[in-house]
Amino acid sequence: MTAADGDALARADAVLRAHGKTFTWARRFLGSRHAARATRLYAFCRFLDDVADEGGDPAEAARSLAEVRQALVTGRSGDPVVAEVLDLFRDSARAREAASALVDGVVGDLGQVAFESERELLRYCYRVAGTVGVMMCEVLDQREEVAAPFAVDLGIAMQLTNIARDVFEDAERGRRYVPADMVEGAHAQAIAAMDARTRAVVRRARLALLQRAESYYDSGRRGLVFLPLRARFAILVAAENYRAIGRRVRALGDAAEVRAVVSPAAKLWITVRVIVAALFRPSFWRRPRRHDARLHEHLGGLCGVDPAARTHG
Repeated sequence: MTAADGDALARADAVLRAHGKTFTWARRFLGSRHAARATRLYAFCRFLDDVADEGGDPAEAARSLAEVRQALVTGRSGDPVVAEVLDLFRDSARAREAASALVDGVVGDLGQVAFESERELLRYCYRVAGTVGVMMCEVLDQREEVAAPFAVDLGIAMQLTNIARDVFEDAERGRRYVPADMVEGAHAQAIAAMDARTRAVVRRARLALLQRAESYYDSGRRGLVFLPLRARFAILVAAENYRAIGRRVRALGDAAEVRAVVSPAAKLWITVRVIVAALFRPSFWRRPRRHDARLHEHLGGLCGVDPAARTHG
């Protein structure tokens, strides 16, 4: 590793430690090469979020993100974070396609958001998180196409958990990712005001999102077997700690204003429990016969999705 590479990795590591506590915890189970690659990918994802959220001018943010997308096409960028991910994916057209779809998802976050349907929700979850699953396959040296749909599912599960956790915070920013029919058509402003009736509607919507996430978590866990062993444990730890956020959301009930978190002690207990359980779970060692294409019924034609689902898109 050159001095420049070391500096870039140190910057990426600082970003991960500051913003990705669950992933920082899980990363310790990876080998050094995979940990470094995953850290660089996380820094890129965070960079895109910061471009979208911190500029203040949506038009300027859109222009900056368009430049990133163009760089992913041309393979050249003067920005060190983008250059890092270009180097990471220089031999993977699929990973670069997924990165471009991620940029598209972040662009969709600019300004107000009000999803009307489950299709809109799931395609958004694919773009901002399922794509990360596709890229992680490359990061972790898993290039079999059959593995990608399971990785997509794990990303979607985590994003559904995020949305359920952050319904109130997102509403304060003018964003409603929960489909209209789940909240009886309530707009973001009404959700942010959170009167007694809206509070009950939001609680039911959060529970419905978390229930939907469970199918994707289960599928994602079945696909862990495609990964190298250490990576298998690392992603399992990350997924189950994220899943625990959903359990915390359920426990909070109507208190949508309270941000659900998992304590360090709880993370340690979850980690020990899931690793021990995995050792005795056949699916942790045996490849699944097939992916459930029904999970991708709204994702037809997107990079890394189940080919059998494309006719349903």
